[in-house]
Amino acid sequence: MNTAERLGQVGRILRGAAIACGWVLPALAAPPPISVPVSQQQGETPESQSSGFLSNLQRSNFLLGDLFGLRTQLSKFGISLAIQETSEVLGNVTGGTKRGFEYDGLTQAILQLDTQRGFGWYGGTFNVSALQLHGRNLSAENLASLQTASGIEGDRATRLWEAWYDQKLLPEDRLDIKIGQQSVDQEFIVNPNGAYFVNTMFGWPMVPSADLPGGGPAYPLSALGVRFRYRPINPVSILAGVYNGSPVANNEGDSQKSNPSGVSFPLNGGVLAFLELQYTYPAVGGMVYPGGGAPLGHTYKLGVWYDSEQFGDLRFDNTGTPLASQNTTGIPLPHHGDYSIYAVADQMVWRDAAYPNRSVSVFGRVMDTPQGDRNLVDFSLNAGVVYHDPLPNRPDDTIGLGMGYAHVSARAQGFDQDVAALVHETDPTAFSPIRSSETYLEATYQYQIHPWWQIQPDIQYVFNPGGGVLNPNSPSTRAGDELVIGVRTNVLF
Repeated sequence: MNTAERLGQVGRILRGAAIACGWVLPALAAPPPISVPVSQQQGETPESQSSGFLSNLQRSNFLLGDLFGLRTQLSKFGISLAIQETSEVLGNVTGGTKRGFEYDGLTQAILQLDTQRGFGWYGGTFNVSALQLHGRNLSAENLASLQTASGIEGDRATRLWEAWYDQKLLPEDRLDIKIGQQSVDQEFIVNPNGAYFVNTMFGWPMVPSADLPGGGPAYPLSALGVRFRYRPINPVSILAGVYNGSPVANNEGDSQKSNPSGVSFPLNGGVLAFLELQYTYPAVGGMVYPGGGAPLGHTYKLGVWYDSEQFGDLRFDNTGTPLASQNTTGIPLPHHGDYSIYAVADQMVWRDAAYPNRSVSVFGRVMDTPQGDRNLVDFSLNAGVVYHDPLPNRPDDTIGLGMGYAHVSARAQGFDQDVAALVHETDPTAFSPIRSSETYLEATYQYQIHPWWQIQPDIQYVFNPGGGVLNPNSPSTRAGDELVIGVRTNVLF
């Protein structure tokens, strides 16, 4: 057997072990959020009622204004509608498995009912949202990276995303409960300033993406569950949620293909539980500051998640034999449960006294899981700086510089060592890499053309893609470092 054939056999072993261990592509970050303008939330007539279409393009929050009267009619019943298209062209000009550019896009639609405006029931909100993913997937087709390049990439599909009801309770709305189909990346482990970036991992981070069954209930997936938010004092909130242990019924293979329309609601898994403590300053509820000034705001979060499902060992089978061995049963050693702890911080560090919109904020997020025997990634880090209103007369523009880091667990590295030993038995000169870690840098600029339209050029550089995986086009080398460039546009209809 020659080296190429041997490497092909090793590839089959790797794929078999990956399926046996339940490895999947990382889940994707939440897409750019849709917001409904205050005027519509209050049931007022949208701006497009008062002027022509061309004039409205300059002033409205929506490209299509009142949607030919539909928004006004829905508002009478307490219903708000928002539709957003995010399109992008990204490409790698160096490194990866092949070079080239791809287009991908996402259409989101969100319908919300305010029960007080609709029929006089205070504190209730019903939300349903859908996604239409189109185009190609650069990360899957061109890149070898763990931390995927775009938070909107995914399998082509039209799917239900979320469907939930939220009810506020107690004086001053200190408690609210949400129940239904939820995407947890909308509330847990969130770095608000990370939302300005394109890379997936500034949204749903690397540890749960790589380690949770199905990548976790995060975009474009979701899971049935209940979430509690309690605010005992104004600066402090306690966020807790319990969800099905996996967003899909079958954790093998591509989780998005297991539930392509989003209307499968599995309850056959274990339990995925989140607990997060949040401290926000200025405090929720509003504060008055002497002289009209405002403090440099910040938000700090500490959290943990636990999943009670069964997880497969990354190196050994159920007899203790290495999974890379020719004598393996192919059934990973089972482990019950998995967990991770994390910390999140967003801190404004400077504000222009003359132009309050002009400010600089820094952010960071670290996640760690001690149970490396069942987790591909045992540590991840995201950090960055965001400059709001960076140029004269551009109050809604934003510049961001950020980075991400993911460390491959010792158990996964041990599996690579076993594979390398197997390869070298046949060909001592063959190259079989041991994965270690991956780092990326991102620079981005959000240019606000109109209230309903953004354009965002973006550049990313990935060091050691995949933690140092083999280049399939050159079996004697690792996949090369990747330079990814492109542009994204967001349009709110």
